[in-house]
Amino acid sequence: MSARKRVNSQAQRRTSRGSLSDQIKEKPSYSESFLKRGQNSPEEDYEHAEDTFQIALRYFEKGPIQTLQSKGKIMEKHLKTVEIVAWKNGLAPEEIDILLNVALSGKFGNAINTRILKCLIPATLISGDSVVKAVSWFCVGKCSGSTKVLFVRWLVAMFDFINEKDKVNSLYGFFFASLQDDALCPYICHLLYLLTKKENVKPFRVRKLLDLQAKMGMQCHLQALLSLYKFFVPTLISVSLPMRKKIYFKNSENLWQTALIAVRQRNMGPSPISLKLMLGSANVRPVKRKWTSNSIIPVPNSSSYGREYGKKQMSLSDCLSNNGSFPLEQLHSFHQLLENIHCLELPCQMGSVLNSSLLLHYINCVRDESVLLRLYHWLSQTLQEECIWYKVNNYEYGKEFTNLLDSIIRAQCFLQEGFYSCEAFLYKSLPLWDGLCCRSQFLQLVSWIPFSNFSELKPLLFDHLAHLFFTSTIFFKCSLLQSLKELLQNWLLWLSMDIHMKPVLKSPLETTLGGSMNSVSKLIHYVGWLSTNAVRLESNSTFLLHFILDFYEKVCDIYINYNLPLVVLFPPGVFYPALFSLDSSVLNQLCYIMHRYRKNLTAAKKNELVRKGKSQFNFSNKTYQEFNHYLTAIVGCLWTSKPYQKGFYQEIIDIDPKILEEAGIAEYKNSLNLIHHPALLSYAVSFLLQEHPEARTINLSSVRGKKWNWYLDYLFSQGLQGLKLFIRSNIRHSSAP
Repeated sequence: MSARKRVNSQAQRRTSRGSLSDQIKEKPSYSESFLKRGQNSPEEDYEHAEDTFQIALRYFEKGPIQTLQSKGKIMEKHLKTVEIVAWKNGLAPEEIDILLNVALSGKFGNAINTRILKCLIPATLISGDSVVKAVSWFCVGKCSGSTKVLFVRWLVAMFDFINEKDKVNSLYGFFFASLQDDALCPYICHLLYLLTKKENVKPFRVRKLLDLQAKMGMQCHLQALLSLYKFFVPTLISVSLPMRKKIYFKNSENLWQTALIAVRQRNMGPSPISLKLMLGSANVRPVKRKWTSNSIIPVPNSSSYGREYGKKQMSLSDCLSNNGSFPLEQLHSFHQLLENIHCLELPCQMGSVLNSSLLLHYINCVRDESVLLRLYHWLSQTLQEECIWYKVNNYEYGKEFTNLLDSIIRAQCFLQEGFYSCEAFLYKSLPLWDGLCCRSQFLQLVSWIPFSNFSELKPLLFDHLAHLFFTSTIFFKCSLLQSLKELLQNWLLWLSMDIHMKPVLKSPLETTLGGSMNSVSKLIHYVGWLSTNAVRLESNSTFLLHFILDFYEKVCDIYINYNLPLVVLFPPGVFYPALFSLDSSVLNQLCYIMHRYRKNLTAAKKNELVRKGKSQFNFSNKTYQEFNHYLTAIVGCLWTSKPYQKGFYQEIIDIDPKILEEAGIAEYKNSLNLIHHPALLSYAVSFLLQEHPEARTINLSSVRGKKWNWYLDYLFSQGLQGLKLFIRSNIRHSSAP
């Protein structure tokens, strides 16, 4: 019998037997029950284990018996029974309800209460009513401060397992008042961060947070709550907050994550390998375990459906008659989603949406801030805590970890939106990443970084990427350039859709179009810096130049394709190696980019003239001068044989023309035109051989006059469309040069 079925049958037996106090009449002693184990069938052993667990629950529910001399030994035995069952199978909602009341009622000492709270591992869900009752014990004053802190930490860790979150949200005011307690404050802030909705943001709460910040200083947990409040109601908070979204809360202190993973695994099916569970600080080396992405990403399960877990099979009409919501378990088609999108019940654990295209459709349509906040919280815990062992244990289960990252990346691609939790994961991971393991997944995560202030991102991400870039192979360099091109494209799409529209979870980093364009410009200059140095390191590799020019194909069309006021030219360290390349496809690509730059700059100039300088964004003369400089150089090389007038060779190639003349190279000025250019020389030879196929010597200087025009048509017929567009848009000729 699987663990999941045992939990169901256990819940059914409790339901049929009545209350817990009616279930236990005359039971054998704890020691007698364990002595008999192993002498019976496995089913009977399981019944004995269940009976001893019920006795333990009854013991804690009634409280300690003061007159019993062996109270300490019996209490320890019952406590170990509860811990074993909780760590092995997890606890049902009604069992958690009983133990929560025991831990917070003050019946036992702090040590016992702490152990009880540490073993509260849910097998399925946690009732919202149980949380409300547990919080009510705070008002009695019987539980210690350390117990309160541990309970709030438990609430944060189990937040996704709590159904009926609206009942917990009704306690928002009580939790907010607890911010006065210095020990509770960081954890209450984390809980409020998860609970906060727009209606919870009130002026008096903002004032209270600002007072606490003035008293305690710039604490991360207070900044988190203030940033969230500012997101929901920007007009209430005028103070400046740190611009970069950062990791506000420490998930490394979560005591329950390893046990939750093991319970999920066990509920997915029995494993032949015994799982040694570990509770305690996450700084301890994680245990090696069989881990799969499916056991981490939960199955979609609605709260109302979960409340009937283990009971009779419910029909669709039964589910709908309960609260008017449509349970996820009944959602199987897009047609059903459209019909019930107004009453669809969200899953208890938001991580389940990653493997459900229907739920991703729902998130994309509803655009609810609280939904994404819950998803980000789940991702943050999963990536920052549950995957730490992946690094520590020498990538033992790399395939499973890769599958999890692939699921996250597919969800981002589906929503066309980067997750802030993945960005925070990259902050922690990139300094430790070797550039090899999960390379494709890490670089795809980089390409989905949400639009942000580049100056804030640079020390957190791009400086680490630069170090890897310069110390890795050419294949890594090209892969990173491709990812940065996709990142630029995503940023441009987000900005061009509506620069003034508030996104689902907007970043407060750039509030003006000018600031946004500045960040995009810095990203382009960063890639230009990488490219210039990479071309030198890789000796003008043609393979590398293709990826660099692919990036600038995206850059050159920003003004026209994305309707954004930005034109950034490539640096000389990219332009000239491409102009002097021995590969015709690189030269052709360069010509196409120059053609598109001309189109964009011409459109920008016309727009400036129409608005007569009233536009907020006018391109500087330096941009036009730089383009004209490149244009003169490329036309001088390929067409007029006067490359950049007199100073071209001294400035670019650093060769005195007198040296070339003394060396007997009389026609050095023609060495880069359309006939003699190293990338096009083979085309000129093939063209002349068409006229004289058997000729042993070829006179390249014969290509002039009408033959020059025929040669141009020949080049254009060979697929050099970039060269064709450049010549026709930039050179007006009636005859050969």
